[in-house]
Amino acid sequence: MATQTLTLGKALNAGLRKALENDPKVVIMGEDVGKLGGVFRITDGLQKDFGDQRVIDTPLAESGIIGTAVGLAIRGFRPICEIQFDGFVFPAYDQIVTQVAKLHYRSQGKVRIPMVIRIPYGGGIGAVEHHSESPEAYFAHTAGLKVVTCASPQDAYVMIQQAVASDDPIVFFEPKRRYWEKGPVESDVPLSQAYPLHSARVARPGTDATVLAYGPMVRTCLDAATAAAEDGRELEVIDLRTLSPLDLTAVHESVRRTGRAVVVHEAPGNLGLGSEIAARITEECFYSLEAPVLRVTGFDTPYPASRVEEEYLPDLDRVLDAVDRAFGW
Repeated sequence: MATQTLTLGKALNAGLRKALENDPKVVIMGEDVGKLGGVFRITDGLQKDFGDQRVIDTPLAESGIIGTAVGLAIRGFRPICEIQFDGFVFPAYDQIVTQVAKLHYRSQGKVRIPMVIRIPYGGGIGAVEHHSESPEAYFAHTAGLKVVTCASPQDAYVMIQQAVASDDPIVFFEPKRRYWEKGPVESDVPLSQAYPLHSARVARPGTDATVLAYGPMVRTCLDAATAAAEDGRELEVIDLRTLSPLDLTAVHESVRRTGRAVVVHEAPGNLGLGSEIAARITEECFYSLEAPVLRVTGFDTPYPASRVEEEYLPDLDRVLDAVDRAFGW
């Protein structure tokens, strides 16, 4: 089995390359994705190898990128749109929620929109305003869209290919602060045998409390679990991976065993994914819970200036504090 060590960003690049090789109808479009290779170099080298008709540098117009991709998808192409930064997606929000999300339903299933919208998201890179948002709840709330996020190089490599192969529109969130983190990638696993796209995964088994996270916070929670183990607590960390549809089968099974649950995400807590997850756990596992489902999130403020962003982002100490509070009930 071919295994190599790649950064998460390089794994995405390899997955996109594989998708372009496997299907001539796959095209990549976005601002600076071609000659420059994207601001994070995720598409580096792809225009050189596949040409500017398949890796397309677009004008600085997110609405135009998505609108063009809708037409391509209707005509049988599989466009991959890159939104350069999370905070730049909002000019395209109208296209995404009124066209991309609705056309299959509106056409009574006659029209498919097989497109992927890639969005680097989250903080932790010292960026300026509009470059560190976590807008995943907007899209997970919208019926007709599927929303996923990767947390490791292996998942990045496989999940981007699975998203491109899907006949449904998928919003693919990429944790930009994790682009440079390395991990093993098995590159010869057929997609038909790979871990399912819309399934959660146990990232670390444990017995004492369940910690749920996705995207950039998975690493933070794994670090918290390592620290907790030094004090004799075994935390089970679950990487949700799919935000719409949510896969909570493994979550419910875990919470029934541990009796405690903590949900962690960077986005503000008010009406975030943690609210929905907490409600679902309470509905299904009420008699197993030893404490309320607790949330560790960003604060209900606009994302702050980079010099104070570490005060805003959930960290190891805040996760461990929530676990302590769960045990205090």
